Amino acid sequence: MGHDHGAPSAAAGTLSGTYRKRLVWTICISVFITLLQVVGGLLSGSLALLADAAHSMTDAIGVSLALGAITLAQRAPTPRRTFGFYRVEIFSAVLNALLLLGIFVWVLISAIKRFNEPVEVQGGLTMVVAVLGLAANLVGLWMLRDAKDHSLNLRGAYLEVLGDALGSVAVIVGAAIIFFTGWQAADPIAAIVIGLLIVPRSFSLLKDAAHVLLEATPQDMDLAEVRRHLLDEGGVVDVHDLHAWTVTSGMPVLTAHVVVDPDTLRAEDQGQLLGRLQGCLGDHFDVAHSTLQLEPVGHVEGGHLHE
Repeated sequence: MGHDHGAPSAAAGTLSGTYRKRLVWTICISVFITLLQVVGGLLSGSLALLADAAHSMTDAIGVSLALGAITLAQRAPTPRRTFGFYRVEIFSAVLNALLLLGIFVWVLISAIKRFNEPVEVQGGLTMVVAVLGLAANLVGLWMLRDAKDHSLNLRGAYLEVLGDALGSVAVIVGAAIIFFTGWQAADPIAAIVIGLLIVPRSFSLLKDAAHVLLEATPQDMDLAEVRRHLLDEGGVVDVHDLHAWTVTSGMPVLTAHVVVDPDTLRAEDQGQLLGRLQGCLGDHFDVAHSTLQLEPVGHVEGGHLHE
């Protein structure tokens, strides 16, 4: 049996760890936006601003959770936790999504109440605050622009900031309608739009996190293609018990039993053969951690003959 000694260590950290400083700045921006929108919402009477403030607050909480998860993920593995705390990042992404769904329910209930009990909203003040919030969100998006494709955790943070930016746009539109026409219903409608912007990305994040937690095959990996590449390696007769899953974002893991013909086992050192097979996995499928069990033709395992 062999394994890849080039697997990432806890000291090396996850991909998310590279962007820790950016996450800290994103938290600061979200806190600033939250305070700005709470004050603006209370002064203007805008539910849409308060909804966007609540969304910004979940951004700050969610990104703080992401940062905490990244910090835990840097801890070294132990005999009881051989992969360390990498999986904490995925639980953090799930919690982020649940927070967003909770905000959606609150916004929807509050908007319905506003339709029954209208509140006068100052469109001009609402618009100014929303524009400032949008500008701050654009800065946050720029900081996370190249991080979202590398980590589920960072993708969650990016989507939260993106949704908040779109929410600011909805507030601006609603405030403009109130300012120019006086139609007060535009504010709770804008709040509902903000809530609806939250739902699809929340479910998308939950779906991706569930894929990892269920230890499903990485979405960008075709096991049939993996098997074909291994079989194309000289001396490999069969591949069985092939499994692949994701520990955390950017860390796929693969195990397999590889049946090798006797001539190859006699002619090639097992270490060299393992290196060749793992090199194939690393080059074609970006698998840094693989465990391969080499078996000779005719090996009997659990009453089954592998030929």
